[in-house]
Amino acid sequence: MFTSVLMIEKALTSADVEFVTTLHGEEQVSFQVLLQPRGEQADRLLRAIDDVALGELDEAVREGETPEGEEALSVGQRALEVSLAALRSSGSEAEGRLIEDHPLDALKSLVEEVGADEVIVLTDPHYVEEFFHRDWASRARHKVGVPVLKLFSHSKA
Repeated sequence: MFTSVLMIEKALTSADVEFVTTLHGEEQVSFQVLLQPRGEQADRLLRAIDDVALGELDEAVREGETPEGEEALSVGQRALEVSLAALRSSGSEAEGRLIEDHPLDALKSLVEEVGADEVIVLTDPHYVEEFFHRDWASRARHKVGVPVLKLFSHSKA
């Protein structure tokens, strides 16, 4: 069985689930999901700049409303549960956990713990971080020792 660590920041959509579960054709895949709620990963200014770059001015204005702290964790827990259920419904094995701090350290530890074959980073575009190679996928490529695939979420969750 192929083992993928799937790093996400929000609940998977049905299109996302179909995308990641069909990447390896007929091969059975086991997913280890790491979710770090968006409110915890970047400061508001970077998120607002990303929203402006995507032409989502309304989203940029609402960045101050993004849940943070304990509120982000409860939203994140629900998003993780929804994502795991969707992956399991597609016939895949799936386990997961929330990340509160140091997402790349948690990623590296999990890759080693489960003997992962690859890492899939599935997020919305983060243009500022990607431009400076500070996004999860760029940084993970130098840290985890397995292939890292960067994918963009198909739609808003």
